[in-house]
Amino acid sequence: MKKNEKIAIFLLVFAAIIITASAFEFIDQWKDDVIIGGPGVTRIAQLSDYFPELKGEYCDTAIYFLESDEPGGTVFVLGGTHPNEPSSMLSAVLLIENAVVTRGRIIVIPQANLSGYSHNDPQEASPRKLHFKTASGVRVFRYGSRATNPIHQWPDPDIYINQFGQSLSGSETRNLNRGYPGDPKGNYTERICYGIMEVIRKEAADLSVDLHEASPEYPVINAIVAHERAIDLASIAVLDLQMEDLNYNLEISPPSFRGLTHREWGDYSDTMAILMETANASQGRIRGRTDEALALTGKDKMYVKAAELGRLYVPYDENGHPIEERVGRHLAALNVLIVNMGMLFPEKTVEYYGIPSYGELMEQGYANYLLAAQ
Repeated sequence: MKKNEKIAIFLLVFAAIIITASAFEFIDQWKDDVIIGGPGVTRIAQLSDYFPELKGEYCDTAIYFLESDEPGGTVFVLGGTHPNEPSSMLSAVLLIENAVVTRGRIIVIPQANLSGYSHNDPQEASPRKLHFKTASGVRVFRYGSRATNPIHQWPDPDIYINQFGQSLSGSETRNLNRGYPGDPKGNYTERICYGIMEVIRKEAADLSVDLHEASPEYPVINAIVAHERAIDLASIAVLDLQMEDLNYNLEISPPSFRGLTHREWGDYSDTMAILMETANASQGRIRGRTDEALALTGKDKMYVKAAELGRLYVPYDENGHPIEERVGRHLAALNVLIVNMGMLFPEKTVEYYGIPSYGELMEQGYANYLLAAQ
C-alpha cells in the first residue's frame, strides 16, 4: 500500500470517528431532562392539552400543577423561554420539586421552548450539560440554545416581520419571546407562544411571571419588567425586596416593543404580566472561557475588569453571580409578588411552603434542594 493511500485511509477513519462522536452528542442532547414531581404536584398536563395541534410535536412541553383544596388565586410561572438562561428553568424545577400549595394554586412550565433544549449554540462554545452533585447522585440538566432548533423551523427569513408589522433580525423568528401572542396558523415558535397563551387564558391566571437572565452589560438586569396592569404590584414588591437587601430595577413594559411576554400576556389576557432578569455571565460578549463552571459560578476575570472600568449595569467582583444567587433572586421576588398580590387582592391569595429562602440557597447550595432521581 502506497504512502498516500495510507494517509487517505487514516484521514477517512479519523473523519468517521469525529462524525460518530458528533452523532452521539447530537442524540444525547435530545434526551429529556429528569424533572421530579414533588409532594405538591397534583397533576401534570401537556401543552397540547391546551392547543391540540401541538400533539406529537417535540415542543409539546410538560405543565405542572401545584393545587390546594382552598380557593384563592392562580399564579403561572414560565421557565425556559431561553434555554441558555439556566436559572430560569432551575428556579421552576425547584418549585416543582419542593413547593406545597395550601391556598390557591401555582402552574409551572419549566421548559417553555423545549425545542431550544435539543441543541445549543456551537459558535458560542456553550456547555451542553449542567451537573449537580446531590446526596443520592448527580442530577443533569441540558444547557440549550436561546432559540428554537432549526430542525424544527427552517429557514430563517432575512428579516422577521412579526404579527405587529415590526421588523426584526431573521433569527428572531425562532425566539419565543418575540412571538407572542402567538398564532395558531403561524410558524413553529409562534404556535408554541399561542399554546402558552391558551394556558394563561383557560386557567385564568391572575399573575404570570416569565423568568429570564441577561448579560451583565445589558441595561435591563436584576430587574422586574411589568405590564401597566401589574405595575402597582411590582412597585410594592421592589420596595419590599430592597428591605431584604435585594435591589431590583423596575421597568414598565414599553407599549411599542411588541411580541414579548410582559406586553402581550397583559394585552391578550386578564393576567398581571411580569418578566424578571438576573445576571448571567455566560451570555455576555465580554466573557472569557465559556464552560459549565462559568454558567454555574458566574466567575469571570474579564467581567471583574469590566466592572472596575464602569462598563456593567450590575455589581461584579471575584465572587461572580452563582446559580444559587440567581435562582434565589427569582424565587425571593416571586414570593414577594405572590404575598403582595394577596394583600392587594385578598380573593387572589396564594399560600405555599417548602421553598428555601435566598439565604438558605446561598448557604446550602442549589443541589441540596433537588430530589433524588428514581
